[in-house]
Amino acid sequence: MADVVPVQITLSNGAKMPHYQTAGAAGADLCCLESFEIGPMARAWVRTGVSIAIPAGFEGQVRPRSGLAAKHGITLVNSPGTIDCDYRGELKVIMINLGTESVLFNAGDRIAQLVICPVMQAQFEVVADLIETARGTGGFGSTGS
Repeated sequence: MADVVPVQITLSNGAKMPHYQTAGAAGADLCCLESFEIGPMARAWVRTGVSIAIPAGFEGQVRPRSGLAAKHGITLVNSPGTIDCDYRGELKVIMINLGTESVLFNAGDRIAQLVICPVMQAQFEVVADLIETARGTGGFGSTGS
């Protein structure tokens, strides 16, 4: 079993507790608070009814569910979505339907995954030149196809 990070949570009336489906799961499933339908190429801002207090030194990442992507073309617009440790509002998920048919979700359906990850903040330092590397300034595709 992985290390456990305590995360305080509040749930709106009818909201489901995020839940790990297996002992080895990296992400806990987030469920929608209300029923909704999302048409082809449409976006939806979906409520979960979940608010959390992530400890300092960590972030939450909201990621798509692979089953929804494979079966229906449903993914998240800003993936992964970042939840900062000082945010205390309700978690909402920005979904998009890249499929060709409308998809109906019932209240309580699993819509995304929440992963808690350690983070470090950078201390930015202005310098005259950056350290040289073999790659240099080569951008997209510069290391092969």
